[in-house]
Formats: sequence, C-alpha cells, structure tokens
Amino acid sequence: MQNYKYLIIGGGMTAAAAAAGIREVDTAGGIGLLSEEPDAPYNRPPLSKKLWKGKPLETIWRKMEGAQVDLRLGRRAVEIMPGKKRVKDDTGETFSYEKLLVATGGAPRRLPLRAGDIIYFRTLADYRRLRAAADSVRRFAVIGGGFIGSEIAAALAMNGKEVVMVFPGNDIGDRIFPGTLSRHLSEYYRKKGVEVIAGEKITGLEIRNNQRILKTGGGREIVVDEVVAGIGLEPAVELARSSGIAVDDGIVVSELLQTNLPDIFAAGDVAQFYNPALGKRIRVEHEDNANTMGRLAGRNMAGMSEPYTHLPYFYSDLFDLGYEAVGELDSRLETFIDWKRPFEEGVVYYLKAGRVRGVLLWNVWEQVDAARALIADPGPFTLNDLKGRLPAAKK
Repeated sequence: MQNYKYLIIGGGMTAAAAAAGIREVDTAGGIGLLSEEPDAPYNRPPLSKKLWKGKPLETIWRKMEGAQVDLRLGRRAVEIMPGKKRVKDDTGETFSYEKLLVATGGAPRRLPLRAGDIIYFRTLADYRRLRAAADSVRRFAVIGGGFIGSEIAAALAMNGKEVVMVFPGNDIGDRIFPGTLSRHLSEYYRKKGVEVIAGEKITGLEIRNNQRILKTGGGREIVVDEVVAGIGLEPAVELARSSGIAVDDGIVVSELLQTNLPDIFAAGDVAQFYNPALGKRIRVEHEDNANTMGRLAGRNMAGMSEPYTHLPYFYSDLFDLGYEAVGELDSRLETFIDWKRPFEEGVVYYLKAGRVRGVLLWNVWEQVDAARALIADPGPFTLNDLKGRLPAAKK
C-alpha cells in the first residue's frame, strides 16, 4: 500500500492548483494524484479556444515539476474508505492518506444514441479525436447551443469546415443571454457560414456510407461526416456519495472546502459551495473557479484555515467576439443592456429585487473586479443607476 500525506482524486486544473497550494504551505509532505485520464494535468479552455487558433499543444500543460507529485495516470478511484483513510483504484491498488481531496470534476451529458458515434467534447483525448477528424473530413454537426457548443462551432468554422448547429432552444446561448442578444448571435453565426437549426431535438443517429445521419424530432435528417456534442456536464459525485460524503448539486463543502467527513475536502466543478456575494450555494464549472478553489483547498489541506469567498468569472471567444462574465447569468432574470455600440460592445446587468446578480461584459475588458463589487453591493439599483456604471476598457 502506497502512503501519502495528501491524496488527490482527479487530474484536472483543480488538482494541479491544489498541489501547488499544498506546496505553498508544506514543501515536503508526499502528494499522490489519481487521474482517470492518461495525460498529465493540462489547461482545459484552450481545447475549444486557442488550440484552434494556432496555439501549440505543448502550451496547455500545467507545470507540476516543482510540486513533486506522484502522478498515477489512467487510474480510476473506485472506493473511498473514510474510516481507514484509504482509497482503492480500479487496479485493486490501495493508497492511504492523511488529507484527501475529491476533485473528480464532471462527465459530459450524453444522448440516448449509439455510443462511440458522437464526440462528447471534454478532454484532451476528445480534442485529439476532433482535430484528427477536422484534418480529414469536411462537414460537422455540433449538438448544443450553449457554452461548449458555441465555441466548438466557431472553432471548426474558423478552420474552414462546414458546420451545422442543432439545439432545442430558440437561439444560441438563449439560457444566459437576453433575447435580443441571443437572436443577434444566431444571425451572426449564420453570417459566418454556420447553419443554425434551432428548436430541434436529436432523436436518432444512423451510419450510412461512412456518413452520420442525425434525425430530429421535427423530421429532419442532417447528413454530416462527424458529430460533436456539448450539452452540459454532470458532476461526478457517485464515488463521494457511496462513501458517505454529503451530495446535493455536487459535493457539499464548507467555507474551508471541507466535506462532512473528517480530513476529506472537495473542490472544482464537482463542489457546491456557499458564495456570500450571491447569498446562496452555487457550483461553478469554469477555469477561474478550478484554479482559485483548488489552490485554496490545497492550502487548507496543508493546515491553513482560509475561507473561500471568491466569486468566479468565466469567459469565451466566439469568432471575433469575446466576453467575460461573473455571477448569475440567467435570461429569466430582469436584464438591462447598456450598449456602447449595439451588439458589439456593452454591459448586460442581471437583476433580481433591485440587486445585481450577474454581469456580462460583452467585448468589454478589465471590469471583472468592478462587476464583483457591484454584485456584492446590496443596492437597491435602478436602471438609471446602472447606465454607464462599468465603462468599457480596451483589451
């Protein structure tokens, strides 16, 4: 049995940040990392962004050498034994720990269709498969009109591919963007050469003559060479739940990122935490949260007692457009759009009962901290109060 002072289950950005956080406090304690992926920890956002714009693959790797981490790659943790402070993996090997971090992230939601015929985009292996397809075939279907779907569609189109987007919503990003903006975005994609098929659910998939035929609830047949899907993420909580760790929408953690079991922490996509600015528990699936929360979890595992009060932000690049966002972006909330140039540069405020709950910075930069402060401010705010509140800073 291998013994570690610190054991991390998961091999993503959160795990890498946690190892770095541990080393900020404890320079000598042994760290073990169990990861299902065969690759060492890497930055995930470039898989749907910069790698499609010519950034070299070697730029994605996390610098782990200084942390002196024992990487156990291609190994899946199958059992946590809290009473014995042990973890067993899928090879039958057992590891002991003093402090454990569960950073299992999540798995892409899947359609009830033939396994293997769709690339559910999430990992470096998925990127490699899609890149190989992009080097050999011409026409792609992207299922999903949200965060990942919109990025992948743009990436493929910018690389000269024929792309058709299919999703059940009314427009691209309509769950988070106000209606006028999501409608504009759909038209923008069409002008960029993407075929946008909104209001359709995928109900079937066939293979004919090496082509994939997607069938929709509306009776359409969409013929393509390859299919990629980005339809959301399910937090990977099964291991935690079976071990007696409290689970809601993700693993429930305290402000110190501890679970309900002694010496077991959780962080990243899988963790549900209380955010004081929003006044409620949330779970966030983005890079800023993975890095900031992972680092703090590592520090607290190593003996610190630092509360996690950070409100994470996220960002995206869509052809020539870009945005940063913080807080709750929900198109069902009251919204106020403060355009400097309509659909090209401006700020969208999301409000509830006179408080700002979220801010979308559309081609507006260097205003994330100001947006966080606004969300933390109890207000109340009127629309006139918000006009020109966050001036645009050039990127």
